[in-house]
Amino acid sequence: MRMRMRMGMGMRMKVRRTAGLLGACAAAAALALATPGTAQAAHGVLFIDGAPNHDPSGCFPLGDFAPSEVANFTDGVAWVWDGANCDGRVVHPILPGRTAIGHGRSLFIE
Repeated sequence: MRMRMRMGMGMRMKVRRTAGLLGACAAAAALALATPGTAQAAHGVLFIDGAPNHDPSGCFPLGDFAPSEVANFTDGVAWVWDGANCDGRVVHPILPGRTAIGHGRSLFIE
């Protein structure tokens, strides 16, 4: 009787491990397929303190000592971050067609 219970528990653990592994593989495959389509530049011009950035994409530094003026004339949302390399947390978005003061240290747009 004890032998059967041990075999049953061991078999259940193998099934759980296999299901977890298959789930992880499926998630990785979905991410790999979805990622290439998301890397597009915003169309338009993003002005940071008057300097134009045509069809911007990625992370841009903002003013170190004073907040930067950002004019977002693109079709994408510009996300202002409190970290210098678009890390930390998002402080606020700057929507397309809007001009705002970027109260952060960097800006990400895609």
